[in-house]
This record gives sequence, structure tokens and C-alpha cells, in this order.
Amino acid sequence: MLQTAPNLIDTHAHLDHSRFGNETDEVILRARNAGVSPLITVGCDMESAEASIDLANRYDDIYATVGIHPHDAETCTPEALSRLRYWATTEKKVVAIGEIGLDFYRDWSPFDAQRQVFREQIRLAREVGLPIVIHDRDAHDETLQILKEEKASEVGGVFHCFSGDTSFARACIDLGFYISFTPNITYPKSDGLREVIRAIPIDHMMVETDCPYMAPQAFRGKRNEPAYVRHAAACIAEVKGLSEEDVARITTLNARSLFRLPGERPEVEIAYKIRNSLYLNITNRCSNHCIFCAKFTDVIVKGHYLGLQEEPTAQEVIAAIGDPSPYDEVVFCGYGEPLLRLALIKEVAGWLKQQGCKVRINTDGQANLVHGRNILPELDGLVDALSVSLNAPDAQQYEELCQTPYGAEGFEAVKDFLKKAAASVPEVVASAVTYPGVDIEACRQLAESLGVQFRAREYNEVG
Repeated sequence: MLQTAPNLIDTHAHLDHSRFGNETDEVILRARNAGVSPLITVGCDMESAEASIDLANRYDDIYATVGIHPHDAETCTPEALSRLRYWATTEKKVVAIGEIGLDFYRDWSPFDAQRQVFREQIRLAREVGLPIVIHDRDAHDETLQILKEEKASEVGGVFHCFSGDTSFARACIDLGFYISFTPNITYPKSDGLREVIRAIPIDHMMVETDCPYMAPQAFRGKRNEPAYVRHAAACIAEVKGLSEEDVARITTLNARSLFRLPGERPEVEIAYKIRNSLYLNITNRCSNHCIFCAKFTDVIVKGHYLGLQEEPTAQEVIAAIGDPSPYDEVVFCGYGEPLLRLALIKEVAGWLKQQGCKVRINTDGQANLVHGRNILPELDGLVDALSVSLNAPDAQQYEELCQTPYGAEGFEAVKDFLKKAAASVPEVVASAVTYPGVDIEACRQLAESLGVQFRAREYNEVG
């Protein structure tokens, strides 16, 4: 059955800050009531690190980080680093080293001291095996350089309160780091940050408040608090064309993964919701072995775990669907090629049409080769839309990218499938992933010459 939506996690709060005064209990309760839990409270110096640990030990759903902020780099001593090491290795609720990094915007600590302390804390993180929480302001290139030189990708981490452009965000992701956004993305002048959100995969995002700073536009000028992280999530959902439930599920999974927060492993899902579509995961087998396919590195899509232990029966699929009426469409599209299970599709799609549902299939377009016949007439009246992965403008590149077992015949079969599809299915769309080196415009022209619509799919954005 469909799983319930997870809470949001505020991955960066300063709950020890004086602006919370004696209201910390109330602030935490409001967060829980808003569905925001756990919370990660961040240490920036010895005093705040100790206070964060104390809060984490008092509340089951609060975790702490310990570190020395670049503003305080000049105060870092060997004794302070030793204390950080002690906390990181003895306090079970310490989940990261941070907030650490570089800040060349404010001249509050000498730049050389910042660089040295940043390096020392990355080395500490590698020593104790914890991820890092990075503060980076007006120091993008040097921050990346130090991360690379100190092999920070061995432990990973997050760029908190991200302030760079799309190119920098992609460089951070390529290094294996997450990007975290605060409610400042809701500000009218934050178009640049919203463009970053639009351009990068949500599978690499987290949300935070950085409270008591960065209150959302609706509370601009007031004290921020963890409950308001929902404003950041809602903004991401709007920009990405996702539901707030999608954003909560994905960013929560990302945070639990990075910080190794306790929680049950996601259950394998047969029916899973993204936006207001219901997707059906009926096989992990596939005709092709596409080099850009995410399933070869992970089996999680938009926060859903799709690693089937065994293929479901038609009745199990129908049971997993439940009531399909709330959804805009039901899509056969899991982590495999659905038309390998043609008989099941016909049975389940027949049931769905009886319920008045729109049915779509995402396919690699090689079903006629697989089954040795034209299977498209068998979909007549059962399927309303087909999304067919064209992926290349010619046979040579198709073989290189999709590694089809059918050689050059595979690409010709996809084109033939697209040509014939319109006779049996009302809506047919060819798609191509924007993988480096693929001529998307040539793919578009080919699709149009075959008499079908075309859609470019963002590389590394699955679901």
C-alpha cells in the first residue's frame, strides 16, 4: 500500500541562540506540530557546540553538530580541536562536523586562519568518519579546491544555506555533496537561487531554516524557527513542479542518509506517488543497459525505494493501487521495462480503464522485438499515452548510450514502434535524456519526422 508522507527535517538550526531565550521548548513543540522532526542544531564554536549537545541529549528528536565557524577561526586551538574530536567520538547524537568553511564576505577572521582551520576540521571529519556542514560565502572556488585537496568526498557533507549559481551547485554535486536551501529562497529577489533549484536534481537537496536567521518572506524581519522550514519546501515544490509531499519525502531521505539518522529502511514500493500521478513498479528487468540509468547506482527514485525482491502479480499490483480515482494518471514505470510484462499490463490496465483512469506506459520502445510481434494493437483501448525513450538521433549513438542487445536493429525497432504507435494509442511522445554529447535538437527533428511529439528529459533527474 502507499506509504504515508514523512516529516520534514530541519537540517540546520541554531536552537541555542539567545534570540530563542527561554522559548526553546515551545519552538521545538511548534516544529513537531508542524510535522518538522527531527531537528539538527548546529555548533559554531565551543560554547554553541556544547549547548547543541546538551539540547540533543535532552530531546529524542534533536541531533547536534560540532565545529568552529570561519568567523571564529582565529580562536581555534589544538585544545579546541581535541575537544571536538572527543565530542565526535563519544557523544552518540553528534552527527557531523560543522559549521565549518570559508567566509570572505565579512572580515571577521583572517583568511589564512580560516583556510587552516577549515583544513584541520576536514581532516578531523575524515578521522572520525562524520560528514561536514559547510559555510561558504564569497569563497566558492577556494572552498571546492580545499575540499578536493583534503579528500572531503570520503565523508561527504552539505553546503548549507547555498549561495552559489547553477554551475557551482553542479560542481558541489559532482564532488558528492548535498545542497541545502533556507527560506530565503522565498524572497522576491532570490530568482538566482530558484534557478539553481530548477536546474539541479532534487535528489541532492535538503532543506533548513538556519534559524533564527533567514525567516521566510511571510515572516520577513521576524525570528525564524524550525516550523518555518515548510516555506522552503513549498517553494522548492513550486519551482520543481512537485508536490510538497514529494519534497518532504525526498529531502528527508537525503538528510537521514547523510547524517545517518535512525529510521526504518524504506519498504519496497509497487505503487508510488509523484506529483499527482501514481507510478507502478512491476519489474526491475530491462531490455537495454543505458549508461545514464540511475538504477545502476541506486534504487531510490524521488524518495521511493524500488528494488523489487520479486515481481508482483497483477492482483498484488491492483491491491497496491487501492483507489485510483484521486490520481491524474496511472503510469507503468518502475525501475525496469514494463512491457516485458505485457500480460500483466493488459490485465491491470483493463481494470484501471474500468475505474475510469488515464493509463500511460513509459517504455524503451523495443517490445515488438522482445515479443516477436507487433504488440501495439493489444494496447488499443487500454493505454491512453506512451512515452518512448528515443535517446539518440542515430543508431550508432543509440548503441553507445543504451547498450541494446539488438545492435543496430534496436534503434530501427524503436523508430518503427513510434511510427506504428499512433494507430493504437492516442498520445505518443518520444523522449531523450540530455546526456552530454546528445544532439537534442536532432532527436526532436527525428521524433517529428516519425509523426510524434518530443520531450527532452533532464539528465540525472529521475521521476
